[in-house]
Amino acid sequence: MPELPEVEVTKLGIAPHIEGRKVSAVKVIDGRLRWPVPASLAKLLPGQKVHSIQRRGKYLLFEMDTGHLLIHLGMTGTLRILPGSDVLKTHDRVTVEFGKLSLRLHDPRKFGAVLWHPKNQGPIEKNALLQKLGVEPFSDEFAGDLGGEILYRTSRKRSVAVKQFLLAGQAVVGVGNIYCSESLFEAGIHPVKAAGKLTHPQCARLANAVRRILKKAIAAGGSSLKDFVNSDGDPGYFMMQTKVYDRKGQPCKVCKTPIAQIVQGQRSTYFCPQCQKR
Repeated sequence: MPELPEVEVTKLGIAPHIEGRKVSAVKVIDGRLRWPVPASLAKLLPGQKVHSIQRRGKYLLFEMDTGHLLIHLGMTGTLRILPGSDVLKTHDRVTVEFGKLSLRLHDPRKFGAVLWHPKNQGPIEKNALLQKLGVEPFSDEFAGDLGGEILYRTSRKRSVAVKQFLLAGQAVVGVGNIYCSESLFEAGIHPVKAAGKLTHPQCARLANAVRRILKKAIAAGGSSLKDFVNSDGDPGYFMMQTKVYDRKGQPCKVCKTPIAQIVQGQRSTYFCPQCQKR
């Protein structure tokens, strides 16, 4: 599933091609996504300029003349810039045309989303899908000691495992399954430890680890397990750098102890029993 690094890599790839350009056409090939694609987009968007592209959590926000286009990649979605003359492929769902260029959402499992937020409904930050998201890991709110304070404050009295606490995205967004395992290893915290039992120093280490891991993942082009490719069709290479994820039985890169694997919330968690003691 594309997580924050993959969505950020996608944004960085497509923005130079379409920011400042006007939409020439929209084609809804199959609008049966997580939520139905508004049929009105085909008439609404042509002629409107893309003023900027921002990311909020795993949503891409395209600021247009009269509102924002929201795109989510779901579990298997990719968003690529292609020549408009390229033949449509199976699982291409929506295309936004910019003259000879085509922005195409390819989504085999149809869990992605293409939605519209008009300006007359208020600022995009007030959109119901965005309001409950935690802070951005690279924002000023999460910088320095502030990130640790946020994790400490939001984890109090929480009996849920710290891995599940991070995955929920209500404290900080973007720490997907791979990045949870890697961040907890970097911070030396066992993944089943109750979030409410984290100390101030542990929260500070974890906040710093989250920022470091996500930055490394973005620099590596994200992680490719099955489906993700960037806007140029290239896979991400962060999986080649992981220290615990998908390394069950292999020696820890710090202490040589075999990496362990458990299942939490139906998802695999990897950790070092020596470096991350309970």
